[in-house]
Amino acid sequence: MKIIIHGGFFSESGTNQEVKLSKQESLKKIAQQGYDYLQTHSAAETVVYTVALLEDDPLFNAGTGSQIQSDGCIRLSASLMDGKTHKFSGVINVEEVKNPIYIAQMLQSAEDRVLSGKGAQQYARENGFEYYNPEIPQRRQEYETKLNNSIRLGTVGCVALDAEGNLAAATSTGGKGFEIPGRVSDSATAAGNYANGFAAVSCTGVGEDITSGGLATKIVTRVTDGMSLQQATEKTLTEMKPFDGFAGIIALTANGDVHYADTHPYMVWAAYDNGVKIFN
Repeated sequence: MKIIIHGGFFSESGTNQEVKLSKQESLKKIAQQGYDYLQTHSAAETVVYTVALLEDDPLFNAGTGSQIQSDGCIRLSASLMDGKTHKFSGVINVEEVKNPIYIAQMLQSAEDRVLSGKGAQQYARENGFEYYNPEIPQRRQEYETKLNNSIRLGTVGCVALDAEGNLAAATSTGGKGFEIPGRVSDSATAAGNYANGFAAVSCTGVGEDITSGGLATKIVTRVTDGMSLQQATEKTLTEMKPFDGFAGIIALTANGDVHYADTHPYMVWAAYDNGVKIFN
């Protein structure tokens, strides 16, 4: 049983050391909580639980503390890919909810498994998800003063391998900040979040680059076809170089291989595999 999580990218010029250390400590704690939960739950249940913890932490750009778009609204996206059932579900640009990953989880059993905008919000209300304002004062200040040196490449994600050898991936984001309303990130697509019986991948970075590179799906497919996780990741990230793709990934295989990689420093992540590891 293994778990790895990420909290997006740091911006060396725009992130003070105190915030970095806080994020690192939070990731360590959440990785431990996720691993403990994994002992008695499936991979799919665990990635949802763990991403919800990340959504609830205002240090990260997902759920509470998400970025504000150019029209002053916060819109959230999240998805779940269950490697056992091969089902993908997600919500795109849903407003006024606390944990979009829980809506994505509920959609696993629906006929229409990816919803966006007002339709996603209506589905949430009809299924007991109450009104919630994810805004925090820091994000409002950043929006009002248009401080572009804040952490803006923020997404959270989790991949897990359970006791039965099943894999799952979940990813959630509050967007990049100041984007055009209606912009779709990679987080609720198979490019940014994908899993099957061989590997699971969650991505972070620039959504347009990740989508253009088909990142998560390519890596998982190449592992399925026989490449090692490291080889599949390196080849796929190399293919992003012609357009200077900005991305990072966390990944697991059914054999228990744990891997992370990024094209631009510094993605922050934590894994529980005989102890918590942290990278900055």
